[in-house]
Amino acid sequence: MRPVPIQMLTVCGIAELPDQRDRSVTHVLSILDPDHPDPEAFGAYDPHHRTILRFHDIIEPVPGMILPTPKDVEAVLQFGTEVARGGAEHAEGHLLVHCHMGVSRSTAAMLTLMAQANPHESEDVLFERLAEIRPQAWPNSLMVDFADDLLSRNGRLTDALRRHYGRQIRRMPNYVQLMHDLGRGREVEMAA
Repeated sequence: MRPVPIQMLTVCGIAELPDQRDRSVTHVLSILDPDHPDPEAFGAYDPHHRTILRFHDIIEPVPGMILPTPKDVEAVLQFGTEVARGGAEHAEGHLLVHCHMGVSRSTAAMLTLMAQANPHESEDVLFERLAEIRPQAWPNSLMVDFADDLLSRNGRLTDALRRHYGRQIRRMPNYVQLMHDLGRGREVEMAA
């Protein structure tokens, strides 16, 4: 696959979407809770290619909630393929990936897209780039596991995620309690 021909990569939460309106966004990947309304901010954006996925930001089954599945990560990869195909007309493109807070699902999706577009890039370098794009990144581990498998990274993406979690905990110790409160304690335990 060709590298994604996008010059600018952004990850944000729903509350930040109005701030991105004037930044010439060409491609949007929206990851929303199943019952969340479509953000109104997109009505003010210039024409762009947009894909919407709907599932909850969880890593274990929770009654009444929808886990991310391999099919969801396949849809992220399909979006990446569409972005790569449309590269000729968007050489100066701006890819925006968002979820509710811009911390977990969206960062897992952005990591997946970067790994897809740069198959020979080391996993640790991909996580470094992700942290530059979104310093508070705490990618959803279930999504990263699926991406690791679908991209034939043979566990290297998941191993790099452990190291990333460790760095994030050292930078932002409050994430330990936050992730436990969100039912994501397994990710804290993964931290290397």
